[in-house]
Amino acid sequence: MSLSRAKARKRQRMYMIGAVLLAVAGAAALLLTAFEDSVVFFFSPTEIVEKSPIDPDQRLRIGGLVVEGSVAKLADGQTIAFVVTDMAESVSVSFQGILPDLFREGQGIVAEGHMSNDGTFIASEVLAKHDENYMPPEVAESLKKSGYWEEIEAKNAEQMRN
Repeated sequence: MSLSRAKARKRQRMYMIGAVLLAVAGAAALLLTAFEDSVVFFFSPTEIVEKSPIDPDQRLRIGGLVVEGSVAKLADGQTIAFVVTDMAESVSVSFQGILPDLFREGQGIVAEGHMSNDGTFIASEVLAKHDENYMPPEVAESLKKSGYWEEIEAKNAEQMRN
């Protein structure tokens, strides 16, 4: 009789362990689902266009190259507008504030903010590259996909020779 009682306790212990593991897995799944909407993701301009429309309340990051000739100060004197591209698609960006010293046309940037209803990205923060060789990894990957990365590397190599 003692043998069957030991088996019953062992079985009961296994059920308890299984229930605890199932509860932990369920809690982890709920936690990840809850964080999915609040995590800031990085998108290239192509991904923004493909994913459109994007919820205006969703915070996200966009990265790419600032289009040459696209930087303009708006009439209010505080807002700066520019266009970010991954060489396949482009997204208009609006930013109120002081741009980083290293912000320039033709350079890689990452901006954090949200999309407006009219399709303009409203940036709350703009990050520019910090040295000559830095490019955000996501931006570099997007440029490699578009074939523009080789042009940048060739241009940088030529500048180093001169």
